[in-house]
Amino acid sequence: MLLGTQRINAQGHLEIGGCDTVQLAKEFGTPLYVIDETALRANCRAYRAAFESRYPKNEIYFASKALLTLAIAALIDQEGLGMDVASFGELYTALQAGFPAERISLHGNNKSKEELETALEAKVGLIILDNFYELELLSQLLEMHKTEAAVLVRATPGVDPKTHRLIRTGQADTKFGFNISDGSALEAVRRVLRTPKLRFRGLHCHVGSQLLDVETHVEAVQIMVQTMQSVVRETGAEVEILNIGGGLGVRYLEEQRPPTYDEFAEAVVSTLKSALDAADLPYPILQQEPGRSLVGEAGITLYTVGAMKTVPISEPPGTRTYVSVDGGLSDNPRPQMYDALYECLLANRADEPAEAVVTIAGKHCETDTLIPSTKLPQPRPGDILAVQTTGAYNFVMASNYNRFLRPAMVLVHEGNAELIVERQRLEDLLRHERIPERLCRHRPVFAQKLAE
Repeated sequence: MLLGTQRINAQGHLEIGGCDTVQLAKEFGTPLYVIDETALRANCRAYRAAFESRYPKNEIYFASKALLTLAIAALIDQEGLGMDVASFGELYTALQAGFPAERISLHGNNKSKEELETALEAKVGLIILDNFYELELLSQLLEMHKTEAAVLVRATPGVDPKTHRLIRTGQADTKFGFNISDGSALEAVRRVLRTPKLRFRGLHCHVGSQLLDVETHVEAVQIMVQTMQSVVRETGAEVEILNIGGGLGVRYLEEQRPPTYDEFAEAVVSTLKSALDAADLPYPILQQEPGRSLVGEAGITLYTVGAMKTVPISEPPGTRTYVSVDGGLSDNPRPQMYDALYECLLANRADEPAEAVVTIAGKHCETDTLIPSTKLPQPRPGDILAVQTTGAYNFVMASNYNRFLRPAMVLVHEGNAELIVERQRLEDLLRHERIPERLCRHRPVFAQKLAE
């Protein structure tokens, strides 16, 4: 499975963005996150075009939780998308990158006073209200700072998507948003309308992530239009914006077939128009928040193969071969968290037949299996392993577990590779740590040498 600009070059090496991945590993080290700029930009443009051609009143906000660095924020800005942020850190990164505040929407199920005040000071375009506590807190801050805020009310449509239980968010039993069925969403709208410095712009929902069909979104759109109708009937307020979140899936495995952007757009827009017409409602601005579907397939991770061992097992074929790489759980926790599966290939021997069935293991003090079973050419120590579709929720979920250093990230484009995240160094691990004086009787000689 080759994605984006990937190809096998004359040396039998995997190329991405016109760059030989073997050379990337040599120059920047491994593990290494690699982002295909051409593929990411093409995805942004194709996703937007799919909806704009069918529904011109359309705005796309990139879900920055999928992947966010200063450079990625700048790229998304150049593509003319908005940005959905869900934490103080994401908001800070976007603002430091110079991303236009008016194209930022602030999410979060437990926004702090500091987050809200920063959003107000920066004049972000939208704040997505998630609960009554936040509504009251925001009201108090608006009075205190003598300012106003435009908001969407996040509603929970009560649909249960076909995806991993930990990335479902649209069902009734969730920490996110105001429940529709018990009247909370409508009551939230009423309270917003009664608050002078809050400007009600519309409704928001998000049903889940890595969805490989259109049915869940279709059902959610129908329910949200019914909710719009209730808001208009009960309050007389105009629903200017309907934000249906993100969630479209990507190809982690070759056999997976998520809807194309056009297929997804056709299903969503036809359902939306039909429901709006039936309810005799004016067409709102349609907002969305794709993340994984834009950046997931645009990223790969490169590892170096190290130790290998074959062990006896009770089931056929009677043995299992473990191939260990120089990363794992700390740079990609998704296999442990979500049972996520990935495709991979040997980047330095990409033209050779894949005949060996192996298990790809990380090097952490943990059973951190990256890929339970895959076919490769017979691996050798020093080979470069490329894991596909790691652009989303890898870098942003990385950790220093086992005191591993976080990997570097490069952006590749037309044969050029630019470092956009430096690899951590050992001193970075200790930068914010302190030893109380009473524990400093003896300092190891090795620690003294490192400090010199």
